[in-house]
Amino acid sequence: MVEKDESGPGGISEEEAAQYDRQIRLWGLEAQKRLRASRVLLVGLRGLGAEVAKNLILAGVRGVTLLDHRQVSPDDSRSQFLVPAGSCGRNVAEASLGRAQSLNPMVEVRADPESVDAKPHDFFTQFDAVCLTCCSRESMVRINQICHQSGVKFFTGDVFGYHGFMFADLGHHEFVEEKPKVAKGSPGVEDGPEAKRARLDPPETTMVKKRLEFCSLREALAVEWRGEKAAAALRRTAPDYFLLQVLLRFRSEQGRDPCPGSGSEDSERLLRLRREVLEALGVGPQLLPEHFHSSCFSEMAPVCAVVGGVLGQEVVKALSQRDPPHNNFFFFDGLKGSGVVECLGPPL
Repeated sequence: MVEKDESGPGGISEEEAAQYDRQIRLWGLEAQKRLRASRVLLVGLRGLGAEVAKNLILAGVRGVTLLDHRQVSPDDSRSQFLVPAGSCGRNVAEASLGRAQSLNPMVEVRADPESVDAKPHDFFTQFDAVCLTCCSRESMVRINQICHQSGVKFFTGDVFGYHGFMFADLGHHEFVEEKPKVAKGSPGVEDGPEAKRARLDPPETTMVKKRLEFCSLREALAVEWRGEKAAAALRRTAPDYFLLQVLLRFRSEQGRDPCPGSGSEDSERLLRLRREVLEALGVGPQLLPEHFHSSCFSEMAPVCAVVGGVLGQEVVKALSQRDPPHNNFFFFDGLKGSGVVECLGPPL
């Protein structure tokens, strides 16, 4: 990390002004200054975590802490580009530190080799945003509750084969959105030089302050799907939400994600969990096709890139308080090449 001289205009150094010139032009100096003052905890350094780390470091936050207790395995070479060759056996967060720091010397990047489950309550409250990957449902819910109560922006996401998701709980979130001003035309004047100039000139814009309320992950995963109103909502809800419920149950039971090395056994487990989980939610197993399990193995690098781009973007938007955030799920289906935003949870 390099020392920053803040003698430039607006309290930003000349080096930073040059480094972040494109971003400052895009979302403004104030938004960049908010980013520069923010610290982010990123848990999980597999393929998705590497993508998110890259995007946050390049965006210019103040600091990123990379936390992962795992050791580097051969599987990490498929989608984890921060780990140098020959790092097998090293802690994955520490092995990723060098390349992560080299992305942007102006950002303070740290590695923490401990388990997230061993961290106390106060550990999470020192950050402005917490982003989890590769965590169990129980850990997600526990840490989300800490963040929700402490006013810390919370994000979580994962990639399972061709499928990826992210979830955000920003609590009581305020932001500004750029809107075009409504031009008042002169009565009876529809043509002429002034009217033509107005059509050619870029529209004037104004910044509008807005506010959103987010629910917790526990509430979002505990939606009631029984009843007439729920049946109507069910028809509009992406099946990826129910796929996520099945995959999180698999992770909790097995302590891992579906693995190609045990493909047939894991496929049977996923089919069993499809029946159990969907029946418990009050929906039929037909929401997920019989062959759904075939696309849920390993991390696909392109899917990590897409979901990591969206997840990094949402963290940046939340910290900079610029532009409307996704409220609250984003699901990506790599087989279809499309994503969808879903707002799921109790009425707010």
